[in-house]
Amino acid sequence: MAPPGRRPEQKGLAVYARSTTIQAHPSFIDAGIKHMSDVVMPALADYEGCAGLSLLVDRDTGRCIATSSWMDEDALRASEGPVRELRDRATEMFHGTATVERWDIAALHRDHRSGRGSCVRVTWLKIEPGRMSRAVDVFKLTALPGMEELAGFCSASMMVDHAAGRAVVSVTFDSREAMDRDMEKADAMRAAGTREMGATVLDSCVFDLAIAHLHVPEMV
Repeated sequence: MAPPGRRPEQKGLAVYARSTTIQAHPSFIDAGIKHMSDVVMPALADYEGCAGLSLLVDRDTGRCIATSSWMDEDALRASEGPVRELRDRATEMFHGTATVERWDIAALHRDHRSGRGSCVRVTWLKIEPGRMSRAVDVFKLTALPGMEELAGFCSASMMVDHAAGRAVVSVTFDSREAMDRDMEKADAMRAAGTREMGATVLDSCVFDLAIAHLHVPEMV
């Protein structure tokens, strides 16, 4: 039986993501956000198998991450060519440069939908490929229940690249103020979870959630 407040795990469900990290010129971030909302998001909605788009923004550094989700691997692959033009134009609007990564979405849980002012704490991990399945289990069974107790918790996800031995964990909060209230507790939980996974933290950053239209189903 699923834990209280959660849907049963959907067996056999495989969802994929493509993330584009844009190193934007800070002066053009607002123009880039508008372009993503007005042009890219409606265009993606026309592609079969697309399950939405999110956009994270760090205005201090200009680092922006756009992530599209896809309900099967065929849809992800079929979109590669058409989406390239959208990506190139969006990068121009941000006056930046872009790098692309592809992920399996291993887990996702929502307590409630995010709203205006939400933020996302993202942590990139290095994990030996042979330990990836255990790391996902640790995230689902140990890390997520703890995260649900944090102030302002909205949702959390884990995406993995098995071949590269990399993973990215994203935790969304109602606001930076809410996140900061339990930062010490969250740091301790992350350290413990990382040790149990046998992972190494590569990077961590807090972003504003500029666009939140991912429609990935519950995966815990």
